[in-house]
Amino acid sequence: MNTISGAEALVRMLQIHGVEVIFGLCGDTSLPFYDALHRLDHGMRHVLTRDERSASYMADVYARVSGRVGVCEGPSGGGATYILPGVVEANESSIALLAITTDIGVGSRGRFVLTDLDQKALFAPLTKWNEVVTTSAALPRAVRRAFREMTTGRSGAVHLGLPFDVQKNPVDESEIWGDPLLGGFPSERRRPPPEPLAAAARALAEAKAPLILCGGGPVISGARAEVTRLAERLGAVVATSISGQGAILDDHPLALGVVGSNGGCAETRAVLDDADLVVFVGCRAGSVTTERWRHPRAGRKIIHIDADPGVVGANYDAEIALVGDAKATLGALAVELESVLSGDGRSGSAAREAVARAKEAKFARFAALAARDEAPIRPERVIRELSALLPKDAVVVADPGTPCPYLSAYYELSDANGRLISNRAHGALGYSLPGVLGAYFARPQSKCVAVMGDGSFGFNAGEMETLARIGAPITLVVLSNAAFGWIKAGQCSGFGERYYSVDFNRTDHARVAEAFGLKAWRVEDPADLRTALKAALEHGGPTLVDIVVQPLHEAAAPVTEWIA
Repeated sequence: MNTISGAEALVRMLQIHGVEVIFGLCGDTSLPFYDALHRLDHGMRHVLTRDERSASYMADVYARVSGRVGVCEGPSGGGATYILPGVVEANESSIALLAITTDIGVGSRGRFVLTDLDQKALFAPLTKWNEVVTTSAALPRAVRRAFREMTTGRSGAVHLGLPFDVQKNPVDESEIWGDPLLGGFPSERRRPPPEPLAAAARALAEAKAPLILCGGGPVISGARAEVTRLAERLGAVVATSISGQGAILDDHPLALGVVGSNGGCAETRAVLDDADLVVFVGCRAGSVTTERWRHPRAGRKIIHIDADPGVVGANYDAEIALVGDAKATLGALAVELESVLSGDGRSGSAAREAVARAKEAKFARFAALAARDEAPIRPERVIRELSALLPKDAVVVADPGTPCPYLSAYYELSDANGRLISNRAHGALGYSLPGVLGAYFARPQSKCVAVMGDGSFGFNAGEMETLARIGAPITLVVLSNAAFGWIKAGQCSGFGERYYSVDFNRTDHARVAEAFGLKAWRVEDPADLRTALKAALEHGGPTLVDIVVQPLHEAAAPVTEWIA
C-alpha cells in the first residue's frame, strides 16, 4: 500500500476538486499543511492574509464572483474563532465556502494544551456541515463529503477541523479521488415535480399584474436569462433585494430595482403593492426586503421558489411552493407557461410605464442631491461619479453601513459581468476591504472596487499590507463621516437625537494607506472628487480615496425607516 501524509492528502484532494486559491493565515498547528503546500506541485496559490476573518471574507467574495468553492484556512484556538464571521456570512448567504482549521493532536485533548477547544461544537450552528477528522484514514472521505455538502441542494459553508497528528499520519494513496464537478456551485440543479409547476403556470397566466421579486438565488444560480425571459413573456415587473441585484440588468424596462427598507423608496414600494401576484425567486422575504413583512401587502397571491424548503412559506403564505434551483425551476416553469398562455403573451406596457415613473421620480431626487456643491460631500455625489467612471463590468464590494443604501438604490448594473456585492446575511462591518481581494482573484480582468465607511475601515485596515504585497490594481473608497453612521442615524430617527457612543476621531485614511504602500488621495471639495477618483481607478496598483462626506443622520439616505 502506497501512503502519503494526511496533509499531503488534503492538498491533493483540494487539487482534484479544482481549487485554485486558498486564503489563510499560518499557525503552529498548520505546519504540516503548509509544508505540504510548499513541497507538492499542485498549481494552487496561497494568499497570506493578516487576519483569519479577512481570509474568510476573501473566500466568500471569491466564491460569489467565480462560482467556484471559496477556501479559507486558519490555525487552532484564536484562529478558529477569528474565522467565524465570514463562515456564517457565507452559509446564511448560500455561498459555497470551505473553512479549514487545524487543531491540536487528538492525543493531546483534555490535557490543557494551548489553543485546545471544541471546534466541532464551535462551528456546528454556523455551517451547513461540519466535521473534525479524528483519523487520517477518514480524511479523504471527509473532504469528498465537504464538497458535496457545499455545492448541492442549498449551497453553503462547511468546516473541516484537522488535528496535528491527523495531518502527519499516513493515508492510503488509493483513497485520493473526488468529483471535480463539485468544485463549482450549484453542482446539481434540482427542479420541482410537474404538478406544482403546472399550478404556478396557471396562476401566472391568470394574474393581471404579476411581479417577480428576486433575492440572491437567481444570481448564485446564474438565472438572469430565465428571469428576463419570464418577465418579458408575462409583462411582469422584476424587483430585487440587495443580494438579488443583477438578477435582471437594471437598464431593462421591466427592472424596478431594489425594494425594501434599505435602497427602496415610496415609488418602488407602490409598484410592489400594486401587484396581484408576487413570485419570490431565491428570496427569503426577510425583514429588510419586505419592510418588516408589510410589503407586499397581505392578501396578495404568492408563488415561492427556493432551493431551501425551509425558506418557502416561512414569512408569507405561499399558495404554490416550488422547491428547486432558480435557473432549473424558472426554465421548467417557462415551458409549462407556454401550454397555458395564449398568443404572444402580454405587452407589459402598463408594467413598463409603472417602472419608468417610479425610477424617474427616484433618480430625479438623486440627481438633485448629487449636483450639490457644498461640503461635506453628499454621498449621492460619490455614487454619481463612480457610476460615470467605472467600467460596466466592474465588481463593486460594499460594506453594509453608509455605502449600502446609496449603492443599492442608485448604482445600476447594465453589463452581464458587472457585480455589486454586499454582505446582507449578518451585515458585519469590515467586509469589503478584504473581500475585494477575493473578487480580484476571481476576476483579475475586471476593475475591482471596495466602498466602505470609516467605521468599517477600522476593522480590517491591516489588509492594505496584503493589497500592497500582491500589487493588485484595486481601489478602496472610504466614505469618512467620523461616526458609526448607521447607528447614529437610528438614534436620530427613533431615539430623539440622543446620540451616545457612536462618534470617533476623524482619521486621515489617505496617510494611513500611504504608510502601507498604497497610492492615496484625500478629498474634501466636491470639485476635486472626479479627478481623484479617475486617477485612482486608472492607477496600475492598489489605491485609496478618502472622501469626507455628509454624515448619515443629516443625509437623505434611501432608508425608509429614517425617512418615516
